[in-house]
Amino acid sequence: MHVIKGQSVAHTVHERLSYAINPDKTNSGQLVKAYACEPETAAGEMLLCKKEYETYIGRSDEKKSDIVLYQIRQSFKPGEITPEKAQEIGFELAMSFTKGKYQFVVATHTDHAHIHNHIIFNSTSIDHTQKFRNFLGSSEVIRKISDKLCLENGLSIIEAPKQGPSHYGKWLGDKKPLSWQEKLRQTIDAVMVQKPADFDTFLKLMVVNGYEVKQGQHLAFKAIGQQKFTRLRSLGEGYSEEELRSAILGKTVHTPKVKRPYRKNPDKINLLVDIQAKLQAGKGPGYERWAKVFNLKQMAQTINFLTENNITDYETLVEKTKAATDRYHELSQQIKDLEKRMAEITELKKHIINYAKTKEIYTAYRESGFSGRFYEANTEDILLHQSAKQAFSLLSAKQIPAMKNLQLEYRKCSSAKKSLSADYRSMKSIMKQSVIIKNNVDLIMGASYPEDKKIERVL
Repeated sequence: MHVIKGQSVAHTVHERLSYAINPDKTNSGQLVKAYACEPETAAGEMLLCKKEYETYIGRSDEKKSDIVLYQIRQSFKPGEITPEKAQEIGFELAMSFTKGKYQFVVATHTDHAHIHNHIIFNSTSIDHTQKFRNFLGSSEVIRKISDKLCLENGLSIIEAPKQGPSHYGKWLGDKKPLSWQEKLRQTIDAVMVQKPADFDTFLKLMVVNGYEVKQGQHLAFKAIGQQKFTRLRSLGEGYSEEELRSAILGKTVHTPKVKRPYRKNPDKINLLVDIQAKLQAGKGPGYERWAKVFNLKQMAQTINFLTENNITDYETLVEKTKAATDRYHELSQQIKDLEKRMAEITELKKHIINYAKTKEIYTAYRESGFSGRFYEANTEDILLHQSAKQAFSLLSAKQIPAMKNLQLEYRKCSSAKKSLSADYRSMKSIMKQSVIIKNNVDLIMGASYPEDKKIERVL
């Protein structure tokens, strides 16, 4: 919220908060809750915080373009929630997003069919040392927090929320401008339709169409007004230099890349819609089994996982779970192989040391004609030498490896293991989460999905 045109910061703060806490909209003010300030004096307390911030930075921060307040609007499905519960969830959302660093007021409005919250928080921190800076993707963070809280309380969420009027796509109109990559693809498609005789002719036609050509390790083009070159390899399948050369020679056919609008496959079950319908209904053996084992927080985790990973159908969930499980086992085997080789190197180094240490003793033993008396006097050394020789005989190599080479190989194995271990721990977590989520879906939906597609639980 910026300063109202022609008005002061103080007037703006009072005006915005007055609308939010309007008694006619908040059940005579009963549905207003504040943090680090009082609802009745919130405007004055927020302004005082701003004055203390100006003292802290040593100058006036009052600018016409300055953001003095931020507002979050949170709406709920009609008939699903009480005003009191909406207030509670709104407060949790505000506290989670601001991390308790900024004053805020939560006003729950009941003047419409849908109960909704107005959450207004100060742009200046409580300790008056900093100002809140909005960041790219903040609306997505707020949505995720809100969805999580709603799901934990058994409330509906919007599976595919539409962007509001302030969305970038709306600023540009219904049709967004083409990217440089898309423009380059279209130009290449048009040139290829002309069937150039060879690749040099193709490049000349690209120049005619307004592109600068940069040849080198990576062929690239730059249009008029474009700052940087676009490499062919960044355009995707069908647009690499090799693929274009092949199409020009008639070995393959160039197929333009068509950007198709998203269309939901009616044959596939939308998991988000289906799961929520099942839980809202609260009927069936699937739901009953799930309710005995899980809780709403776990259900929220399931929905959030599906949303964040853009999983809308059961087949995709199975594929992603299997891929994660396979990768986990692959990394596990690689680490085991490295550990085995490191153990072999350690054992081999021990034998090399023992061999060198007992070589003279064993030579003397042999020169004595393998005397029994000599053996009794040097049994330990002779056995160590014989054990080392036996270990060497099992080597596939004809020569005993040098100690420095073994030490180098051991360090390489150790370094590789350390690198893989980080990936292993990460993939183990992903795999466990994927398996748990899939099992949750199976339990929630009951017999809705094929039993033969279930993945073995690995925990």
